[in-house]
Amino acid sequence: MSAISRRRFIRHGAVAGGAAVALPALGGWAGEAFAAQPSPAAAIAGGELVKVTPGDPRYATLVAGANGRWKGTPDYVLVASDADQVVQAVRETLAKGLRFAVKSGGHCYEDFTTNSGVRVLIDISAMAAIEFDASRRAFAIGPGAQLGSVYQKLYDGWGVTLPGGTCPSVAVGGHIPGGGYGPLARSHGITVDYLYAIEIVVVDRAGTVRKIVATREHDDPNRELWWAHTGAGGGNYGIVTRYWFRNDAGGLDPAALLPRAPRELIISEVTFPWDNTMTEAAFSRLLRNFSAWHVANASADHPYARLFSALKPRHRSAGEFLMSTQIDAAVPGADALLDAYLAEIVAGTGLTYTVVTRKRVDWLYNVLNWPGLGGDGFEGKGRFKAKSAYLRKTLPDAQIKAFYKHLTRTDYDNPAALVEIAGYGAAANLPASWATATAQRDSVIKMLFVNLWATEAEDRRNLAWVREFYRDVFAATGGVPRPSGVNDGAFINYADADLADPALNTSGIGWNTLYFKDGYCRLQAAKTQWDPRNVFTHALGIEPA
Repeated sequence: MSAISRRRFIRHGAVAGGAAVALPALGGWAGEAFAAQPSPAAAIAGGELVKVTPGDPRYATLVAGANGRWKGTPDYVLVASDADQVVQAVRETLAKGLRFAVKSGGHCYEDFTTNSGVRVLIDISAMAAIEFDASRRAFAIGPGAQLGSVYQKLYDGWGVTLPGGTCPSVAVGGHIPGGGYGPLARSHGITVDYLYAIEIVVVDRAGTVRKIVATREHDDPNRELWWAHTGAGGGNYGIVTRYWFRNDAGGLDPAALLPRAPRELIISEVTFPWDNTMTEAAFSRLLRNFSAWHVANASADHPYARLFSALKPRHRSAGEFLMSTQIDAAVPGADALLDAYLAEIVAGTGLTYTVVTRKRVDWLYNVLNWPGLGGDGFEGKGRFKAKSAYLRKTLPDAQIKAFYKHLTRTDYDNPAALVEIAGYGAAANLPASWATATAQRDSVIKMLFVNLWATEAEDRRNLAWVREFYRDVFAATGGVPRPSGVNDGAFINYADADLADPALNTSGIGWNTLYFKDGYCRLQAAKTQWDPRNVFTHALGIEPA
């Protein structure tokens, strides 16, 4: 790969300022990488439920999943444009005894919507309204609304935002229930910290299908159903047909009910070369500095809470790797704070980085014009595998050693293989661990282990690499990021079915503990109450108690 094409690969494939690589992403800053585009269902949905069969030219687009490792083959797709049509779709499908799955944006990492057992796909991506609901003093957003549209509507109308991911085409439907986060998490928390209510279609023990509303009000008899949608992931309890968002502020002014969006950002992108200066000692110090900085700067009150950074070491065959950083330009002394940050990250490493970008940009323009995947090196890489971990403390030497080992392996040479180490904590850690179903509330970093490739013939070696990498990093805790130690489990929106496979997870720590910690029992109780027939399920689905 030439120096120029490698640079394009590093920059465009690097989740800079967003939430992922060439991945579809349910939630998060690292893992969402698609250019914004209208939902294909939007042109189909209308006044009644629409059935699309395999003979229809629209079928292939509707059943396509983000991960090319699977191809959905449902008998048909039901395209719904309102909650009543969703009720009808579920009722008719259950009457036929068919297994179904629900799709809003289609950015699932695993085969939840493309599994061969799914016979009916219910597409709700056309349900994309974004409006202020004065009766609830909250912003009402449909599950099919894409993040780019949400950000633009909220900003243009009221100057506010949600602290979600950066890929414009990720839909609210999958992003929110897993506890979606993004570059504003350190300054404003995560998306579910603002979730006020949901409208949801559920199925009771008798098989009755109905829509209900569940809010966070403490006297709401449906409150546990709201709570279960603040970090358990999607597809567990019903089909959410509307989300409402607001903070706890009083008054009727919409502009006071969500975080104010930044007006301007200072963006920094620097690259580190994989050359003879990148010794194991230098690499180790770099990762140690990055993680230690986030431990030392975890306060939500410090100006650094408005700085977000992600270090993205790629396999050595990429030639170099990127660190992208942004800070709210309105922070007093923002430029000096950014300079001091960069100096701390490279201190004692002996490394010299190349400044690729240093500029001031309009926040909304930056979000809506995220470059996505373009650039040499990504074209055609439609297959991927991702794994995740939270980090609570400075990266230990043993974990860093495993990073270096697998990123410099000579028996593997995929330049689209990496780990993204993304800043977290600060305001994201203000709520108590029990306040939402997102139990990890004292972590300072999220990590995404991922690689991308093109063909089925490459599956075996690429799956082996990322699995071995992950296992070795967490060797001291059985090959998984044990909760409440140096690490704190995994992030459900970076769904990883390996954790539920006893042949691959031999740690003795269940997948449900890794994702939900002690909150799993509470999630099970909600499942038993609201989906006792286990109608809504998938490989990482909550099981009834």
